[in-house]
Parts: sequence; structure tokens; C-alpha cells
Amino acid sequence: MPENQRTIRKLSAILSADVKGYSRLMSDDESHTIETLKKYRKVMSEIILQHTGRVVDAPGDNLLAEFSSAVDAVRCAVEIQKTLKEKNEILPEEKRLKFRIGVNIGDIIQDGGNLYGEGVNIAARIEGLACAGGICISRNVYDHVKNKLNLGYEYIGEHSVKNIKDPVWIYKLLIADEDAGKLIGVKPKRARKKWLVPAVAVAAVIVTSIIWHFVQSAYRPEFEPASIEKMAYPLPDKPSIAVLPFDNMSGEPEQEFFSDGLSEEIITALSKSSQIFVIARNSSFTYKGKPVKVQQVAEELGVRYVLEGSVRKDQERVRITAQLIDAVKGVHLWAERYDRELNDIFAIQDDITKQIIAALHIKLTTGEDARLESRYTNNLQAYLKLLEGIAFWSRFNKDDNTFARRLFEESIALDANYLNAYISLAWTYLLDAAYGWSESRSKSVETAYELVQKALSIDESFPGTYSALGSIHVHKGEYEKAVVLRQKAAALEPHSAYYRGLLGTAYLFAGDRIDEAIAELKLAYRLDPFPPSWIFHYLGTAYRVKGEYEKAVEFFKKAISKTPDYWLSHLGLSASYGLTGREKEARAAAAEVLRIDPNFSMEKIMTPFRNKADKERTLDVLRKAGLPE
Repeated sequence: MPENQRTIRKLSAILSADVKGYSRLMSDDESHTIETLKKYRKVMSEIILQHTGRVVDAPGDNLLAEFSSAVDAVRCAVEIQKTLKEKNEILPEEKRLKFRIGVNIGDIIQDGGNLYGEGVNIAARIEGLACAGGICISRNVYDHVKNKLNLGYEYIGEHSVKNIKDPVWIYKLLIADEDAGKLIGVKPKRARKKWLVPAVAVAAVIVTSIIWHFVQSAYRPEFEPASIEKMAYPLPDKPSIAVLPFDNMSGEPEQEFFSDGLSEEIITALSKSSQIFVIARNSSFTYKGKPVKVQQVAEELGVRYVLEGSVRKDQERVRITAQLIDAVKGVHLWAERYDRELNDIFAIQDDITKQIIAALHIKLTTGEDARLESRYTNNLQAYLKLLEGIAFWSRFNKDDNTFARRLFEESIALDANYLNAYISLAWTYLLDAAYGWSESRSKSVETAYELVQKALSIDESFPGTYSALGSIHVHKGEYEKAVVLRQKAAALEPHSAYYRGLLGTAYLFAGDRIDEAIAELKLAYRLDPFPPSWIFHYLGTAYRVKGEYEKAVEFFKKAISKTPDYWLSHLGLSASYGLTGREKEARAAAAEVLRIDPNFSMEKIMTPFRNKADKERTLDVLRKAGLPE
């Protein structure tokens, strides 16, 4: 952790909010949903500020805010819901964004501008119990506000929430004027003795019901199963699984990389088999920190099985829980709790992976079985350095890339034969080259090449080596070589969305292999239903090259919605509009290119074309849109 960061413990009121049915709204009308979300988030932020709160984070459709007073937090939540209700009333029902809000008071950890800890986790879980447009609060919040605010309350019971030891007492706020002062759902007083005989009769009925329930329980789902008909994607013809990010229960924000790393290791191991359909980390991690149900995850990602768990790292010990769930049947297939020395982390990862494979009745080939346990180091400290470095590298900015490089170098110093560390270090130089962060692009690429060659000399079975080497050849314009190398990577890890997507881009640049490019990129999209913007960008590029310009427009817009300031996607959008004769839209997209890069010129364009005639036609369209030579 950088030296200028420090953690502070304190007691705060936490407000957590998200949009009910956000994934469906995005699927129905992405552009409208994003635009409405931006407007609503601005409104919410202003209301939070007015109530002396601060917005801590706002990823995707979520919003997290902190208050020093429970009264202020609840007043703020009520005003937010009333304001958004008015704004929603002017929209069609299917376009409305309805937020759920949860409020809790608890001990939290402040790390820089971020908040962590059980107090935050409980607020997020409570939010998941609220209805669309509703507010739920914990018992401790209720005790603070019950005599201070003119509201109504409905006690909705004790709820066991994920990864929280004790049940939480939950109250639903009744914010309508006519409900002020009401208290619904409190426990009745003890019955008098004259009710004893009827009570015995009732008890007899209850006992009979319990016996009947016991007999029938083996045939009932443990929770509401996912609906195959409601799934966003058809189920694959092989076992399909999403590995959710393991919850960090240590209370230490700097241990996030450790819990995330465990999830990623399991995803990577499972992706090595051609017999399992594994959702990519990028999509699984969209649920990180959210109080989602397994049913929701399965339906949104189009999978049958879900793995979830938690990690508590305490000095030299690690406690891990994991459970595998059949979401379609609504039952748990396997669960285990591990309490081991930290040095046993590799054995735990192997055991979880093997238990999943056994539970899904999968028979691995000899090669798959051997690759499953390939982690390329047994040095725990080198492994931990690597995980921490990846966490920084994944932020994709110059300073964190430099800090990650130092951690990867330290990892190599601890294990001079650690393949993952060499390839991760190579990627820091490739990122420098791609984003212009180094003084010499060619020198960065050459350094990356030397690191990849070192990795190859250690072991030729690591898919990451071929992926990185393929990217080096892309930088050099040697696209056919890139295709061969990325094919090797995809063969070694057949259900990796990342390797499939990279193979698609290699096909795209290699020449007249557009259909193969689209097939690979679409497979990457299916493996990663909430993909990074580059998947959308290259799908847009592929359809533009193929001549299907309306599809190109659709995917370029998706890319821009995720990364608004990536000028190359605006360039592709401008070209696609221009090639359909929509000159006004083409000029608007071209203006965005110049806004992002005022020094843009045609010389900067590095994008594939079908042939020379296609290239000239596209460049002419871009000139007409107002882009300079």
C-alpha cells in the first residue's frame, strides 16, 4: 500500500442504494438507462450534500453515502425516494429507474476516500431487502430515529444476511403522510391462559405440518430457483458456472486483493477445461459487494451453477467458506469450511476446484487434469506480491502501472522462475507502449519481448505467455504470427473470455477473416456478458469492416457508454454513420474525437480495412465529417 494511505475506524450512518432490475433496463434500452441514471445520480448527490452527507462511491447503478447522523441519513433517504418518484411519473413504466435504499449504523474502516467493514456490508444487505422505491433500516437506526422523525415503520423480522454472523432486525419505512406515527408488525403480547386449549389445538396442527414438511423437504428446493425462461442467454450445452468474488471478511481493505485473487484463481483453473462453461471474472465481479440472490446471478449471466464464499485472512491463518449452488433446482450441491495455515492456500484452491468438478460430474482429460494444478510457484510471498500487483495494474493508469511493476519485480526476486510474474511484468511495459506512458514505445515493446522469452524458457505451457507474445506481434504489425500465438493461448484455456477476445482481434487485423473474428468476439461476449469496452469496440470494428454498419453503430455506442473518452470508438462511430449517409451524426462523433484529442490526425488511425477501396472510402467519409489529415 502506498505510504500516504492510512486507515481510520469510526462509527457512521451508511446509506446504500441501487436500481431494482438494472440489468433488464440496460438490456432493453442501454442509452436511455445510462442517461437517466446520470441525471438521477446527480439529483441524489445534491440531496446527500444538503443533508450533510458525502457520496463515497457510485459504481454502476450503486451509490454509497456516509453520514455522521442516522437522522440525517434517513431524512435524506426519504427525500431521495420522494424526489425520484416524481421524476419517474413522467416516464413510461418500463423506463423508470426505481432505487432500493438501505440504511445502517455501524463501525466502519475509512481507507483514503473509501469505506469498508461490517457496517457497510450490512447496509448493502439491507438495501437488497427493500422494494423498488422503498427504504429499509436496521434496528439500531430505528432506535435513533423513531422518536425524532414523523414517519411510519413496519417491522419485517429478523433476517440472516450473507456473511454476517448474527441476524439483523429490519424495519421498512412508511413515508406516506397517512402512515406517520404507525408501527406495524411488532410482536403481540403473551396470550392469557384462557387461550391455552385452542393453543394446544393449534400446536397439534403445527406439529402435523412440521412432520409433513419433514417428509416433503427432500423434494423441495431450498430457495427460489432460477427460471430458465427468464435467463438473458440460453444455457450452454455443458455445465455452466459463475464464480462470485469471495467476500473479504478480514475487515482490512488492503486484503481485498487476496480475496479477489482466490476467486480469480478458481475461474482460471476451471477455464482450462473445455467441458465447463465459465463466466469471466469481469462479469462475475460486477456483483462484488452487492446483496444479490443466486437466482438473479444465474438469470442475468445465463448459467446453472454459482459458487460463492468468503475469506478471512488473519496473520498466518486463513479461514475460507465456499458453497456450490444449483440455481435452477434451488439447492446447494456442496459446501465446505477451511481453517488452515496461510501456507495451505494453494491446497485449498485445488480442493475447491476439484470439488466443483466432482459435483458437476465432469471427467477431465489427462492434459486438463495436469493443467488444473499449474500455478507456477509454491512461494507464498511471491504469490501474494503478484496478487497485489495485479490489483494495482488493473486500474489502468500510469502511476498504478508503475507501482504494479515494482511489485512484480519483487515477486520475481522471491521466485526467479515465477511465470505469472514475468508475464505480468511484461504487460506493464505493453501498457506503457499502448497508452504512450513511456519515452520510447519501441523500447517498451522490446523489454516486454525479453520478459516473454524468459517465461518461454521456463515453461511453454502457460497460455499467458502466448497471449503476451501475440500482443507484441500486433504492436509490430505481424498479424498472422499474432493469430497463431493467440490460437495457442485459447487452446490452453478454451473458456477464457480474454483469450477468445484477443484471438478475435488478431483475426480482425489479419485480413479477410472477419467472420472468424466476429465468432470469437461473440463467444468472448457470451463468456463475459458485462464485458470491457474493447470487446464492444472490436465487434463494432468487425461489423464496420464487414459492411454491416447499423450493427457497427450499435456496438460502438456500447463501447462509448463504458469508456466515453476512448477516441478510437468515436472514430469508428463516425465512420459507420458516414458510411450509411448519416452525415450529421458522423460530424457529431468526429467532433468528440477532436474534443478528446485536439491533436488528432489521420496518421494516428490504426484500424483494419477489408481492402484498399474500403480504406479510401472510409477515410473520405471521415474527412467529410471534419477530421484533419
